[in-house]
Amino acid sequence: MIVSEEFLSRLRKIFDLNLYEVKVWTSLLSRGVSTAGELSNISDVPRSRTYDILESLEKKGFIVMKIGKPIKFIALKPEEVVERVKKNLVVEANEKSKRLDKLKGDEVLEELSGLYSNGVKYVEPSDLSGSLKGRQNMYNHLDMMLKNANKEAVIVTSAEGLNRKIESLLPEFERAKKRGVKVRVAAPINKDNYKVAKELSKFAEVRSVDGKNNGRFALIDNKEMMLMLLDDKSVHPSYDTAVWLSSNFLASSMKQMFENNWTGFKPLNKARPR
Repeated sequence: MIVSEEFLSRLRKIFDLNLYEVKVWTSLLSRGVSTAGELSNISDVPRSRTYDILESLEKKGFIVMKIGKPIKFIALKPEEVVERVKKNLVVEANEKSKRLDKLKGDEVLEELSGLYSNGVKYVEPSDLSGSLKGRQNMYNHLDMMLKNANKEAVIVTSAEGLNRKIESLLPEFERAKKRGVKVRVAAPINKDNYKVAKELSKFAEVRSVDGKNNGRFALIDNKEMMLMLLDDKSVHPSYDTAVWLSSNFLASSMKQMFENNWTGFKPLNKARPR
């Protein structure tokens, strides 16, 4: 059986499997029913590892072990595998979420918080910076920044970015408004994101940049900022990159530049989506 490395790589990412697992699984799919020894020969996976791999695939819902001797394994329809994997992911996510919820008020979290509180005393302000790789990591960090906002939050993003942010950050925008945080958002407004902008305008002042600004950044309370380094139209979400900085001086400078442009941005009720 010949399966391209590219195809195996895609399967690994989609189903969260290791290389041996995808090799054994695809080998079994090509046979329907097979033994561990036969699958080892077909997949070029060491025989000493094949049984462990098959056991792992069985637990994850990819295959079924046939009753009888010699022990054989049965491939399932890919459509059935997808449904099983989805269900397993939901169950696993719920279990992990419950475990994390139990940490609130637990001595483990108190000890971790104590370690952080003691450690942060020795951190110089200039050290409070870092790089963020992957769009989801960036949104998670932006979510944290919004949670910590006390007075003001400014977000400048792309047309596509506005759609993504409403999906990821809308609850935090709502909570920020309830805390009295002034939230302003600027982005190119078009027919594809106008409804999203209207929804966001319940919790933030939204203006259209009308192509005057293609940058992506966020400013929180004149002291924290996040700068997105790449064009989101041309980079894969996994490789999108940002820099986070805690610097009153730099954040204040960026804020001043933003204020100089904000007055020229069109209020949402005057924007004409195209």
